[in-house]
Amino acid sequence: MSGTVYPSLAGRKVLVTGGATGIGAALVEAFARQGSHVAFLDIDEAAGRELAARVDGAVFIRCDLRDVGALTAAVKAASEALGGVEILLNNAASDDRHDLDDITPEYWDERIATNLRHQFFAAQAAVPAMRAAGGGTIVNLGSIGWHPGLSNLLVYQTAKAGIEGLTRALARELGRDNIRVTTIMPGSVQTPRQDRRHTAADEEEIVAAQCLDGRIQPADVAAMAVFLASDDARACTGHEYFVDAGWR
Repeated sequence: MSGTVYPSLAGRKVLVTGGATGIGAALVEAFARQGSHVAFLDIDEAAGRELAARVDGAVFIRCDLRDVGALTAAVKAASEALGGVEILLNNAASDDRHDLDDITPEYWDERIATNLRHQFFAAQAAVPAMRAAGGGTIVNLGSIGWHPGLSNLLVYQTAKAGIEGLTRALARELGRDNIRVTTIMPGSVQTPRQDRRHTAADEEEIVAAQCLDGRIQPADVAAMAVFLASDDARACTGHEYFVDAGWR
């Protein structure tokens, strides 16, 4: 997918969390094609190094985003490597399935740290650089999944619902600093991770639940992200934007 080129993204300093694979890798590639300077964080060192070698100029920093101190240091390192941060894409997440009866306080805290907490602390760490640049954009990755209420994803869906509240609160807090904050709500996106999980019957059920035929691709989500990060979306903040093929 080639997509639209937004002149305002040329030279912009972009940081992607969870950028080594799946939707995150599509974000890294899409912003690199826009002529942006891109750094990305991920815990998967092998995949991160492979992507950095493939995408000219991309900077990979290994980071476990559940460790807030390490996350803050990684955002600082990315800012130093890029000469600032103007666009933050909070993408990292993990949708591991879990049964209600198996959820412990420890599991709850780890899943919230994996899927929600880091989005706030990454934003908090990046905001000073955005203020210094005269403004910026934060795009959070949520999920359509909690709207229909899917089974075996209770903590994940709770975290993803929280992202919408976080987005609205940050948009209000940061708007006068010329910092926009939005959420992308993907549907069921076809990634290698999901392909390993889904059967042929699962694939048919997903497409049947959509208004449109065909599976959503990571590049479809990236296409929305580059628009929301561009100056063309200068009046877009505090809201959610669905990329779900009309799912459910």
